[in-house]
Amino acid sequence: MFSHVFIAAAARIAIAIALMQAGGAYAAEIKVLSTMALRSVMEQLIPDFERASGHRIVIEYDTANIMANRVRAGEPVDLAMLTPALLDELAKLGRTAAGSNVTIARSGVGIAVRAGTPRPDIGTPEALKRALLDAKSIAYTSSGQSGTYFAGLIERLGIAAEVKAKAKIPAGGSTGELVVKHEAEMAVQQMPELLATPGLVVVPLPPQLQNMTAFAAGIGAAAQQAEGAQALIRFLTTPAAARVIKTKGMEPG
Repeated sequence: MFSHVFIAAAARIAIAIALMQAGGAYAAEIKVLSTMALRSVMEQLIPDFERASGHRIVIEYDTANIMANRVRAGEPVDLAMLTPALLDELAKLGRTAAGSNVTIARSGVGIAVRAGTPRPDIGTPEALKRALLDAKSIAYTSSGQSGTYFAGLIERLGIAAEVKAKAKIPAGGSTGELVVKHEAEMAVQQMPELLATPGLVVVPLPPQLQNMTAFAAGIGAAAQQAEGAQALIRFLTTPAAARVIKTKGMEPG
């Protein structure tokens, strides 16, 4: 018990030091648009950042592509948390600051079923193929990085027609919630998104078929709170933040 308290206190001290080094001199309201893949990480880390810095984070989550579309359309943002490729594209359009991107975490794709049902056997490409063919319905997004990858994967496995015939394909949001609500038997999404949804059993794709996606933070080109956004980036790359990232099924950037 004492060790857990000590570790938590040490983490808070490390965060405070990092924030002081970031140079945050006044309280600000920082607007963030984030991929859902980082939601579980941010929900745990934001309160510590706000307490230590005095800043307030106003954050929204959806798939990386949906959030990129909002920034692309000119929505003002202090910090965008998307894939590096999307941030590079937005920088070329003048929507995010060139050279401001910092990778925060990397995530793989997983398969989820309802808790209490048999754990899916997907340890090999052939086992995954059988499991996908046997499933009565499969949910994956049409706009998320995981959904885009999965659409290509089922093409490679030669089962695209069979899977699409029984697919539930929302534009964004949590596919795991469809499984919990009995609207789909199986869900495909980034591991941290699935792990953050109660009532699921989550298994990663087999190593031969796994796809690791990086997620980065970039400062808005017209950010009203660029200094606060930079402080948040530095905080998200501290050793204390890295420990949280690992607990959420991701690897630090």
